Amino acid sequence: MNLKYFSLSEFDSPDLPNSGVNMDSGFLTKLDNARAISSIPFKITSGYRTKEYNEDLLNRGYKASPDSAHMKGHAADISVGSGSDRWIVINALIRSGFNRIGIAKTFIHVDDDPSKPSNVIWTY
Repeated sequence: MNLKYFSLSEFDSPDLPNSGVNMDSGFLTKLDNARAISSIPFKITSGYRTKEYNEDLLNRGYKASPDSAHMKGHAADISVGSGSDRWIVINALIRSGFNRIGIAKTFIHVDDDPSKPSNVIWTY
């Protein structure tokens, strides 16, 4: 896979080196396109997650889904620091074809999990 703005290692689960290879190629292609549209860097704070790591997040009180799209390689969390960056990122994601977006104070979740409802935006 040839990505312009990302390396697969940026998507590694913290408990499994080189697990970024488990990311869905279609998801990564759309995310790379969103990054191109945005003209600002995307810092990935969570990409692929092992089942064990996702369970650990749940046990530590994080609002992770037991059926997280991260475990399927269809999701990423992107760090945002300001309202203007949030707008730029969300706009680029929508223009790239994403239609599942979660908005938190410090990050934007995006996924294209085909098993989940589309055309939704939620907050954390």
